[in-house]
Amino acid sequence: MTQHFPALLIIVPLLSALAVSAMGWIDRRWCFPLAVASLGGALAISVSLLAQVMAAGPIVYQMAGWRPPIGITYVIDYLNAPVLVVVLAAAFLNLIGAKVRIEEEFEEKLGAYLALYLLFLSGMVGIVATGDAFNLYVLLEIASLTGYALIGLGKERAPLSSLNYLFMGTIGASFYLLGIGYIYIATGTLNMADISNMMPQLMGSGTLFLALIICMTGLFVKMALFPMHGWLPNAYSNAPSSSAGLIAPLTTKVMIYAMVRLGLTIFTPEFTFSRAVLSETIVWLAVGAIIAGSLLALMQRRLSRMLTYVIVAEVGYMVGGFWLGNKTGITGATLHIINDAAMTLTLFMAVSTITWKLGSDKFEDLKGLFGKMPFTMLGFVLAALAVIGIPPTCGFFSKWYLITGGIEAGQWGFVGALLFSSLVNAVLFFRIFEIAFFEPFATGHGHHDHGPAMSEAPASMVAPLIIAALSLIVLGLYTGDIVTKLIQLAIPAGIA
Repeated sequence: MTQHFPALLIIVPLLSALAVSAMGWIDRRWCFPLAVASLGGALAISVSLLAQVMAAGPIVYQMAGWRPPIGITYVIDYLNAPVLVVVLAAAFLNLIGAKVRIEEEFEEKLGAYLALYLLFLSGMVGIVATGDAFNLYVLLEIASLTGYALIGLGKERAPLSSLNYLFMGTIGASFYLLGIGYIYIATGTLNMADISNMMPQLMGSGTLFLALIICMTGLFVKMALFPMHGWLPNAYSNAPSSSAGLIAPLTTKVMIYAMVRLGLTIFTPEFTFSRAVLSETIVWLAVGAIIAGSLLALMQRRLSRMLTYVIVAEVGYMVGGFWLGNKTGITGATLHIINDAAMTLTLFMAVSTITWKLGSDKFEDLKGLFGKMPFTMLGFVLAALAVIGIPPTCGFFSKWYLITGGIEAGQWGFVGALLFSSLVNAVLFFRIFEIAFFEPFATGHGHHDHGPAMSEAPASMVAPLIIAALSLIVLGLYTGDIVTKLIQLAIPAGIA
């Protein structure tokens, strides 16, 4: 059975989506347990695959026994094994933590909503695991279409935000597909390993260089790299909180993973970084994303809206780190994919819990929140410290690699943008702490005897949030193992 684990990663949530949808018509009480069992099983499989990769090296699985270029190959290696665990763990924790909200908001559509949730995850997992460039596009569309629906199920402006996301997402996917077409013209295959093997003979190919630019443009749209970010703030802030808690931690990070995979595996580093003008341009785009995202976050008065612009800045971190083209920068970018997924998950779970209890995430409504919801705020504070980059949280270590990589590459604009963003993040989150702890101002500054009575959210919401928050410290403490035993083994030896 274990030899089929790479296929089961996608098959389990995919078939469970059909079962959950059917159960919605038969007995809705079984929908949620079935979805949780499915994600729990997939998470256990991903952990087993990670252990196998660390013990014996990469795993190559040929679907239905068909060899490439006819068949589709799934590859679990040092690069994607930890990403798979984080993707599935984030979806699992978010689903458990959002149970109360999902059952309240989608009581009559519970089967349909959970089926979309599982289908979205099937697409995300497939994107990370596939070794076929066209299959990545198919799975990208599965994730995108279900993502549009998950956002559009929200209230008020959510359907319009989803429509805008659909337009931009379709443009991004079309660019990627066009680029894959050029790759096929030049190589005659869609298997990533086969394309990589042909690259030494095609280093001067103008067709492949055009394919690289087009594919990357498509992925930049999908990951919301500034100035192609316009769809993201509305989509994530207007989505149902359970959908935002799934999509916000995963979508941009998986798209950045796809960028790393294309750059290292399909086009190879020698080709990807062969033109300094391209790398330089993208690094400066990343600098713009970091600065613009940080400044736009400062202008917001809603917590969820502020976090969406923090995501825009974080995308700049990872894109810039990768396109530095050195080992340290790529290590930092890849590590930040894992860390930022965990940080974003924790922040959005905290916001979901706060809005469920207060009915609002406006700054003025957060007064006295440390007294009312101390455990929720504990999770929020740990995530905020990680985003700022305070050790021993995981955010510090990936930022350290990114800054070091920028110094090694002589990209002082990128280094300055990272430091600027960290300072802005400190201002952003300490402003929230001030409102939630000190306001309303009174004798004792938050410690007076008659402070707000504790009124915490249910344990089913708070416990997964605390687990997610503690994972930020665990990831930080085990950064050395993650880097030396996984990420740096995935970076080709030719990268200095």
